[in-house]
Amino acid sequence: MSPHDLPIVNYQKTPPIREEGIIILSNGEPYGKEALRQGMERFAVKRGLEKTIGGNAGLARIATNYFDDIQVDADGVFTGSFAILTGITGHFGTDGKLVMDVRQMKGDDLNTFLSADGGREQAMESRKRWSSFLDEATGYSPKQRGDKAKENAKKFSKAKSAIKMAHKMMHMSTSIDQETIDKANTMIAELQEMIDSGNPPSEGKVKKLNDLI
Repeated sequence: MSPHDLPIVNYQKTPPIREEGIIILSNGEPYGKEALRQGMERFAVKRGLEKTIGGNAGLARIATNYFDDIQVDADGVFTGSFAILTGITGHFGTDGKLVMDVRQMKGDDLNTFLSADGGREQAMESRKRWSSFLDEATGYSPKQRGDKAKENAKKFSKAKSAIKMAHKMMHMSTSIDQETIDKANTMIAELQEMIDSGNPPSEGKVKKLNDLI
């Protein structure tokens, strides 16, 4: 998101708190979604880093350097919080990705927090800690994470387009036999499951569906 995409609200006079995921303007409203996006996200992790860190136990230890009230459940999933980050949950998934679920203050609660003494500084510190945690837990810099996010977005887009085209072809064509339709539906279900779970489908899987129909 560029500055031109933001509301004008005193943007030039009062620079927003801004860094790859949260943008808080002078009116206290958050904008942007890359790094402090509400809800679950999956981040690529540099090869071998999960083992070096020590898996979920090591991840929780890293989290204690950045967040407060860290707790770990029987499955190794940690939870914590810090300032405007009211709920942080994280673990390494079976696919080697870093799975994070973040809840952030918003609305009146956020406005009240920012209006209090040191509130804006704490909001900036929240962003700084979040970014630093991701640096250490993924082994990638903010720019590298952004590049990977763009790559994944393209993969999701191609998969969705392939699914849409396959449905259209099966609906319009009278020459596709039932066996091919069944195979296509199986592939579509597999791709859709990956999309829904936040795992970008590989180009190979998308190509198989495109080549089938």
